[in-house]
Amino acid sequence: MKLYRFLSGPDDSSFCHKVTAALNKGWHLFGSPTYAYDKQTKSMRCGQAVVKDVEGHDYGPDTKLSDW
Repeated sequence: MKLYRFLSGPDDSSFCHKVTAALNKGWHLFGSPTYAYDKQTKSMRCGQAVVKDVEGHDYGPDTKLSDW
């Protein structure tokens, strides 16, 4: 199965750690990162799509992406 996740978070080290953790679990960066201003929190937010191929498993709507 092919999996897709969009990671997002504040523009600080916690976002970098989130992406780094995904990369260390076998996820791969997909596309360019995003960066936007959040008017509600008056702060910058980051986003990055990641993908992963998992052999021998079928995708279903109950698949918990963060487990992979």
